[in-house]
Amino acid sequence: MEGLPRGQGLTPRFVFFTRGVGKHRNRLQSFELALRMAGIERCNLVRVSSILPPQCKIISGDRGLKMLQPGQITFVVMAEVSTDEPNRLVGAGVGLAQPADRNQYGYISEHHGFGMRSNLLADYVEDMAATMLATTLGIEFDPDTAYDKRKEIYRMSGKIVDSRASVQTAEGDKNGLWTTVVSSAVFIM
Repeated sequence: MEGLPRGQGLTPRFVFFTRGVGKHRNRLQSFELALRMAGIERCNLVRVSSILPPQCKIISGDRGLKMLQPGQITFVVMAEVSTDEPNRLVGAGVGLAQPADRNQYGYISEHHGFGMRSNLLADYVEDMAATMLATTLGIEFDPDTAYDKRKEIYRMSGKIVDSRASVQTAEGDKNGLWTTVVSSAVFIM
């Protein structure tokens, strides 16, 4: 944007995580109910890619939700998935990796799919975010090593200070209602 000094664009100051599940006979309404459970249904959501800005502070969901206004344009990294198949397991998750140097950007990853239990989904999205950050920071590791071992390498490097995941899973409604799960990293300007 011409005329603005560098760094004066739309850079979020805070991020929080939220998730939800909704069930309804209409797919769109099941998505709305999942957003309601997550507390972000009243915002105009804009999906963005997965960079955690430098100096962006992670805050609690309760604090973040209180900062939102109805109708507000709200940037999110969101994973969502729906099914109308009875008992089909659906999952949506976001992972975060934050560098020790707060002047460096971090990563947020998202994934959605079928058949993955919450603990595996959490490891998967956290691993994706941490691996993207590790490669950016030049941390050497064997990509074929199990994530638990790589996680220790990342931490021992002193370059990655925090990694986490927020996931939502659910089984498809036994009567065939649409079941939607969402997981989001929500940015606040």
